[in-house]
Amino acid sequence: MGKKSIRKNYLYNVSYQILLILTPVITAPYLSRVLGADKVGIASAAEADVSYFVLAATFGIAIFGQREISYVQDDRKTRSRVFWETKLLQVLTSLLMLVVYIPFALRQENRILYLILIMNLLAVTASVTWFFQGMEEFGKIVIRNMICKLLSIVYIFAFVKSRSDLPLYVFGHSFFALVGDVSLWLYLPKFIDGPRWKELRPWKNLKEITLLFIPSIAIQVYTVMDKTMIKVITRDAFENGYYEQALKISKMTLTIVTSLGTVMIPRIGYHYGRGETELVRSYMYRGYRFVWFLGVPLSFGLLGVSSGFVPWYFGPGFEKVIPLLSILGFLVLAIGINNVTGMQYLIPIGRQNTFTLTVCIGAAVNFCMNALLIPRLASIGAAIASVAAETVIALVQLYIVRRELSFGKILCSSWKYLIAGSVMLSLVAVIGRWIRTPVLGTLIQAGSGAAVYFGMLLVMRDSFLLENARKVLGRLRSRLH
Repeated sequence: MGKKSIRKNYLYNVSYQILLILTPVITAPYLSRVLGADKVGIASAAEADVSYFVLAATFGIAIFGQREISYVQDDRKTRSRVFWETKLLQVLTSLLMLVVYIPFALRQENRILYLILIMNLLAVTASVTWFFQGMEEFGKIVIRNMICKLLSIVYIFAFVKSRSDLPLYVFGHSFFALVGDVSLWLYLPKFIDGPRWKELRPWKNLKEITLLFIPSIAIQVYTVMDKTMIKVITRDAFENGYYEQALKISKMTLTIVTSLGTVMIPRIGYHYGRGETELVRSYMYRGYRFVWFLGVPLSFGLLGVSSGFVPWYFGPGFEKVIPLLSILGFLVLAIGINNVTGMQYLIPIGRQNTFTLTVCIGAAVNFCMNALLIPRLASIGAAIASVAAETVIALVQLYIVRRELSFGKILCSSWKYLIAGSVMLSLVAVIGRWIRTPVLGTLIQAGSGAAVYFGMLLVMRDSFLLENARKVLGRLRSRLH
């Protein structure tokens, strides 16, 4: 089987990841005005509670399945067996969590929301996204999810009309995600054969999958536990609403950077399995360079535009999102770096124990800082704790792999981007003070900031930008002639 283009798969995957959060981002201005911060916060807290059950149902199986499929891309018989063994185990864990979840849902104050969110667990039962990621078939994922997300957006605007329509909003959010997962099964016959039940041993990899599940638990502490701790400590739905809206925007920008990781996991696993360590190392350094290249302007850009962007985008009553977005924007750089080291390197080469250790350290930092800062600073404290935890993980992972990947080389590759980003931030801040027209001001800030950033990189002759620009121009010329 021919290897897929990394650049093409990156574009496919960044589209897929953006589509996963496109609905809340597009509908956020509308929902913030129709539902209000408190209703958004109630939905966010309910989804956070359900995500623990989803995590247990997933049980590290998706990461394991993607990696194992990447190893056997060229062997239909073996990948069929790997698929059915992995899928059978995923169905069993999902059904087990469903049995546990239903009594939990019936005891909740907002019972109807929790019962609707059963569809999130059913989506795990049906999901085969990990298989197509392992096969590097990202185009198929994108097409199905694009259709479902567009339908979801239409649904939100058509049916969510008042504060009492919160259940309808939650239903649309979950239902179309489930449809997207189910529809991917239509592609499977092209890639796998039917199960040979006597040959399947779904429990044989349970120990290894459990080791991948442990870091997933730790990751949950600082991706979802934040919302739970805000809810428990502040008892204020508004605080969760502010935090949720800021997180939506930072996650969308983060997606542009981390989507390369999903593409590179099967590719690095493939080359590592063939003993091509130098090629793997080359991919890694390019991965870090990519994070600096896009992560710096995105982080600095969110900091620069937040004060002008938030008021017109979310509407009155969401002013607290401004400092939250300014802080959470730095997740783009922190998570970007540890995504390269952890997800793109440690997991594909089988060092999940090391990855687990680093994530557990970060989770402990996050939990302790949440407990310390949320009582004093509410959602702002949670934002600070998240950035600190991700930064700690990035530094610990870089220290661990220092003999394989040069920390100095990784750090030195950032200086041009930091200089260009600082100049860009200064310009964006000045424009924000001078132009008072909200929407126009944000557009001018974004456009001029991007022009200055990439213009400075051209002046400094950044090799990463020039190399990729030449490739793009070369392909355009070849298509025109």
